[in-house]
Amino acid sequence: MAEVKKKTAKKTATRKKTASNRGAASGQRPVYIVDGSRTPHLKARNKPGPFAAADLLLGCTRPLLLRQAFDPGLIDEVITGCVMPGPDEANIARVVALRLGLGKHVPAWTVQRNCASGMQALDSAAKNIALGRSDLVLAGGVEAMSHAPVLWNEQMVAWLGAWMSAKTMGQRLKTLGQLRLQHLKPVIGLLRGLTDPVVGLSMGQTAENLAWRFGVSRQAMDEFAVRSHHRLAAAQQEGRLDEIEPLYDSRGKVYEHDDGIRADSTVEQLGKLKPVFDKPFGNVTAGNSAQVTDGSAMLLLASEKAVKQHDLPVLGRIVDANWAGLDAAQMGLGPVHAMTPLMQRHKLKPEDIDYWEINEAFAAQVLACLRAWEDSDYCKTELGLRGAMGRIDQARLNIDGGGISLGHPVGTSGARIVLHLLQVLKQHNAKRGMASLCIGGGQGGAMLVETA
Repeated sequence: MAEVKKKTAKKTATRKKTASNRGAASGQRPVYIVDGSRTPHLKARNKPGPFAAADLLLGCTRPLLLRQAFDPGLIDEVITGCVMPGPDEANIARVVALRLGLGKHVPAWTVQRNCASGMQALDSAAKNIALGRSDLVLAGGVEAMSHAPVLWNEQMVAWLGAWMSAKTMGQRLKTLGQLRLQHLKPVIGLLRGLTDPVVGLSMGQTAENLAWRFGVSRQAMDEFAVRSHHRLAAAQQEGRLDEIEPLYDSRGKVYEHDDGIRADSTVEQLGKLKPVFDKPFGNVTAGNSAQVTDGSAMLLLASEKAVKQHDLPVLGRIVDANWAGLDAAQMGLGPVHAMTPLMQRHKLKPEDIDYWEINEAFAAQVLACLRAWEDSDYCKTELGLRGAMGRIDQARLNIDGGGISLGHPVGTSGARIVLHLLQVLKQHNAKRGMASLCIGGGQGGAMLVETA
């Protein structure tokens, strides 16, 4: 059985490599990231937050456009990742493009790849630029998780249909008598969305799977979480989060910083929290998991032609991207499966990457990814490698915190980590970075970037 799995993994790796090489054919144009902005990430606090998703996206995109020297009407398209757009924002990219005043001629579309929707928007924009279809594209992501819908269950929907169909007073009285208390039980959209319908596991339960598989202890998870908060606190104090644009609500209140941070967090404090997803025996808690937050990020991508024509500054270049699928019950290992072919394609070793951003869905998940790459058996069996991929230096991983400290608005994070990674490379005079995420449903996404 092990030999069969090994052969299957090698075939899969070969198939991925062949497909990826076709996608990165020579002759494609280089793709540059000119600039980008994001909003502060605002923690959900058991009620709808102060901003709808479209307002969040406008809040970071307006300042971005105002900094540019060219006419905004020259934008070729707008692509936005969003997992849970509101009923008035079905194609939120188009809604925002029109509200920005880009002009009715500018097409806009919304993509959905769960946690990596923002990165998918960047990848889609990059492909269009590389193929010569576009020269200037706004691409990013948004999520207002505090506004996730609360729905009627199907029994209530059926009852409402019967009520609307009733014509006479007698029919209405009969239908009214069929209403039961259980009909009023709501469906919490956010909880359903964070549960995989195929394997029947919540995202937190899949993190527990990885903690057990790779021996990630509660102590290690909590230490990782504390470090995330401390790193974000240091970044805020030292003014390293240049990409954040403040938000102003209708009452004039200003939001300038990611507000879920716990700068005074300690391992002792986190150790008092009870497991959430496997209550009798688990180790994944609210304290070592990503926060539920509202936020958005938008980047401006350009072709070489547009950079020269408009004399644009260049923050960096998208070198390549890769997508991978894996067992949905092990979805947190997605970064390992997405980054490995990307590293092979460009003949890179872990030490060749200056800085890394791996989205912190759960501390257990990130730590499991690190251990998987150091595990020769896993790399041989699951990735088709000859041995261990290697070690990622945690001093160069998520150096300004991540989802645990600043939150994980699912449609946004893929764009945010790419934008911040480029800022980190710039601040440290470094060249090459890798951004990656696990994706609910059993996928992984990764993007390789370089400074100009």
